[in-house]
Amino acid sequence: MNKVLKENSAVIKPETTFKERLWVIIPASLLIGLITVLVYNHHAEFSWDGFLGGFNQEFLIFFCIGVFAQLVDGTLGMGYGATSTSFLLAYGIPPVISSTGVHVAEMFTTGASAISHHKFGNINKKLVRHLLIPGVLGSIAGAYLLSDVIDGDAIKPFIAVYMIALAVIIIKKAMQKNVIKKKTKRLNILASFGGFMDSVGGGGWGPIVTSTLLGNGRNPRYTIGSVNAAEFAVSFASGITFMIFGGIQGWQVIIGLILGGVIAAPIAALLVNKIKRKPMMILVGVLIIILSLRTLSKLL
Repeated sequence: MNKVLKENSAVIKPETTFKERLWVIIPASLLIGLITVLVYNHHAEFSWDGFLGGFNQEFLIFFCIGVFAQLVDGTLGMGYGATSTSFLLAYGIPPVISSTGVHVAEMFTTGASAISHHKFGNINKKLVRHLLIPGVLGSIAGAYLLSDVIDGDAIKPFIAVYMIALAVIIIKKAMQKNVIKKKTKRLNILASFGGFMDSVGGGGWGPIVTSTLLGNGRNPRYTIGSVNAAEFAVSFASGITFMIFGGIQGWQVIIGLILGGVIAAPIAALLVNKIKRKPMMILVGVLIIILSLRTLSKLL
């Protein structure tokens, strides 16, 4: 009997191991494929002297922005796009280059973040599966419409007001001694909306999806890890769409953000395990309010 059980275990174990490895193999393969395509299509734009000359003080600033933005996003589950874009615009980078740089960089940083969160056991795979396809479809639709139809700035005030309301709910729940977990209904609609707004507004996947899930009492560690894992697919889809319609500009910005984000991703994933529930939720709420008020102040 024991021999039969051991043989069955030997058969089942490789299949389980392969499924686990897919969480690393898929993001890594997509990133390698993306790098290959970019190098093949744009190699003529580079020279060795230009490459070395790009590593200057400006590159260091973009690198630091990438590190900080990824630490915020990886530990709190939101804020990469809003944080990095705000810093780039404040530094004087044109909006078109800022937007392109952030979206292309997110394709790499979210991949590194997804792999890191998987390594540290921060992912609820069932939640990721519910968010993945609707989020991707929403992001593609948003990127396409923003390229040809609508102005993303027109709907930013509504997103900001919505996020402030969610932030108040999250902070209130963080102050409660006993947080009652509620079942989140219509995850597909939430993911579609989050992916759409992320593409249209230049950020919003984390603030919309993570905030809603945390507001319903979900565990911050698994919520942030799962939303970050799903964000890789969302960012990849929107990034490819933007690249098809708008091309790529600002290589120094992109490389600085990518390197900073990739280096910070495992550190952020590790910090999720170290930060307690209450202060994490308060930080999430405060961050959303600050970013939302900043958005409103620019529009008023």
